[in-house]
Amino acid sequence: MNTLAEDAAPFRAPIELIARALRRERVRAGLSMGEVARRAGVAKSTLSQLESGTGNPSLETLWALCVALEIPFSRLLAPGRPETRVIRAGQGPAVHSAESDYQAILLSASPPGARRDVYNIAAEPGPGRSSDPHMPGVLEHVVIGAGRALVGTAEEPVELGPGDYIAYPGDVPHVFRALEAGTRAVLVLEHV
Repeated sequence: MNTLAEDAAPFRAPIELIARALRRERVRAGLSMGEVARRAGVAKSTLSQLESGTGNPSLETLWALCVALEIPFSRLLAPGRPETRVIRAGQGPAVHSAESDYQAILLSASPPGARRDVYNIAAEPGPGRSSDPHMPGVLEHVVIGAGRALVGTAEEPVELGPGDYIAYPGDVPHVFRALEAGTRAVLVLEHV
């Protein structure tokens, strides 16, 4: 099952971070558990499990909850106080798609006052990652590091290779589909 990575030391099971963040953001928004679950299109029991730290969510479930709470995805995985951090290749708090062979590792969350998130993407050929629109004004920037991928808006994706860069609106349906094994990229979400 494609769910949160639990083998990427020293970032074992970021579910504790997610549980605290979901609870905090739901209370901050003044919403009941039932209302957040309804807005996200998930079962209330699923949200309850996630808030108690016992769930094992997919990337799609977490994105839906972030949209329902109107928060950037990175707020679920961001560490507390800023500090020097080195994240070695293949390590870090990772989430996996339930629909495709796609993994996102949060490299840097947007600090207070700044509005950007940076992810390291690992994807393999097969069904691509189709993303629903994010919050209004989100712009995505992608740089391909290895392999080839079809990236961009769902209506006009572009084939990219190593070193290629693309920017596109993230508040419309968009895709990332690996065309070669070992495709790697850096994704920056800009919240404007």
